[in-house]
Amino acid sequence: MIREINHDPLFLNQPSEPATAEDLPVARDLLETLAAHREECVGMAANMIGVRKNIIVVNMGIINMAMLNPVILDKKRPFDTEEGCLFLPGIRPARRYEEITVEYQDMTMAVHRQTFTGWTAQIIQHEIDHLHGILI
Repeated sequence: MIREINHDPLFLNQPSEPATAEDLPVARDLLETLAAHREECVGMAANMIGVRKNIIVVNMGIINMAMLNPVILDKKRPFDTEEGCLFLPGIRPARRYEEITVEYQDMTMAVHRQTFTGWTAQIIQHEIDHLHGILI
């Protein structure tokens, strides 16, 4: 189900809670909502649709991927950039890393550890910030 985008900074500033198998419908809704906003958005966190759970979805080019309980384990090569966000107008400065290693659960709750680089790494970092209540 495509959900409305939450624009409430008081809600978005709150850290999210761990996701469980019972939260898989939220991940599916998040994937559908990202697909509906593909023209202006490349990633989303569950709090952006009003659910404080550790779930993000990221556009990986030809597919969108859900990550439950993502944690950045390692980061390399910092750089400064500017980013926009669907819920906040304008562009803001951000510090990101060219390469990150993330541990996360997929839609079957299987645990993965994967290294991401470039644009995909940047999107993941932005969305994980949302899970921690960090708004750029």
